[in-house]
Amino acid sequence: MSASAFRAATLAALFLLAACGGRYRPVSDDPVRIGRPYTISGTRYTPAADPSYDMLGLASWYGSESGKRTANGEKFRPGWITAAHTTLPLPSYAEVTALDTGRRILVRINDRGPFVRGPRIVDLSRGAAEQLGIRSAGTAPIRLRLVEPSAADRRRLQRGKPARDLPPVSEEVRRNLRAQLAAAGY
Repeated sequence: MSASAFRAATLAALFLLAACGGRYRPVSDDPVRIGRPYTISGTRYTPAADPSYDMLGLASWYGSESGKRTANGEKFRPGWITAAHTTLPLPSYAEVTALDTGRRILVRINDRGPFVRGPRIVDLSRGAAEQLGIRSAGTAPIRLRLVEPSAADRRRLQRGKPARDLPPVSEEVRRNLRAQLAAAGY
């Protein structure tokens, strides 16, 4: 290849890369941050790695913070499939199961919250709440379980896209999980 042909090919590649700098540029999972303990409204939170994290509680959603930065330093995009948690490492990946419908999705946790007293354990982005089918409810009983998604699912979530569809949880399993949540007073 001649020097002028090489320069032309290089310039073409640079223009293509510049054109790709828009809406769907993936975010990075490096470095994963645990973070220091912090206090919000008198409550102290201590972030920690917990590979066996599996909790029952309520999910809510948020979406009016468009354009602001998440605790992970990324731009918040309400339509992406993300979530906020008070203590899990950033980023983390979790499976969220709606206990009313059995619908399950994977989310990328890249923010901190929810910061309210009570059984709320995760704030979903608007996109995640829509995908889970709980946006109109405001809050919903859920199971939140830390997972290691496939490389393909991780890439899709890093680009703001939904991960692969997961089969729903059976009514028998959901009944058991709802009974556990009720026994805990929720």
